[in-house]
This record gives sequence, C-alpha cells and structure tokens, in this order.
Amino acid sequence: ESQTRTNGGKAYGLLKSQQEEKLNSINEAFLSDPQYAEEEDLSSQLEMFKRKYMEFDLNDKGDIDIMGLKRMLEKLGLAKTHLELKKMMSEVVGGKSKDTISYTDFLNMMLGKKHAILKLHKMLSFVPMAFCLAVLKYEY
Repeated sequence: ESQTRTNGGKAYGLLKSQQEEKLNSINEAFLSDPQYAEEEDLSSQLEMFKRKYMEFDLNDKGDIDIMGLKRMLEKLGLAKTHLELKKMMSEVVGGKSKDTISYTDFLNMMLGKKHAILKLHKMLSFVPMAFCLAVLKYEY
C-alpha cells in the first residue's frame, strides 16, 4: 500500500471522489446509449461495476493496471503469470497495446451481453461458468 493510501486524508478522498464523478459520467453515457436500452437493471449493474472498478484501480489514475488485474484475480484465487496477465489485458482492450484497462473498456467487456461472461470464462477457462457469473455479482 502506498503511503498516500494509508494517510492521504483529504487529498486522497478528493481524488477518489473526482474519479467517482468521472466514472458516474461514463455510466450516464451508457445509460443513455440505445445499444444498452434492453439491458435489465442497467443502472444498478453500472453502479456495481463502478464499485468493482474503483476497488481495483490501484494506480489511482482511473485505470486498472496489470497489478490491479493481478490483485483482482488473486482475490478470486486465480493467480496468473505475468504473460497470462498481459494476454488478458490485450483481450480486454481489443488487441491494442495498452498497459491499463480504462473504465469504458471494462464496461464494454462487462456489458457485451453474453460475450462478456463468455469472455471472462474464456480468459479463466479452467473456472466454471457459474463461478464467473457469481464473481461479477459478489459483494466483497
């Protein structure tokens, strides 16, 4: 844990609330997107995804970096090698060479209808589909 995280006080709180505002505005865009009009309970899904995303945004820059992804998977008992993590990152961001997953990339993956769950299941192919579904809905 960084020193900032432990005793960052007001500055850290302000940073997190600014990040949350940014994510809320992205959520608003998804809520008004006709592509997701049929999505059941979209508002609460987006709220859940936002909380999950913020939990693993370890670089505090509004993106999930490779260490955030590593921590997320370790928390689920799914430790991965660095190479496997890089491959997963590449799949999530659509093959672009990026070192982080933006919130929009994350939402596109999660809301890509059936393929979101399939994509997660594919990335974690040794994990049962039911577990992948449960992970996405689980509150820590």
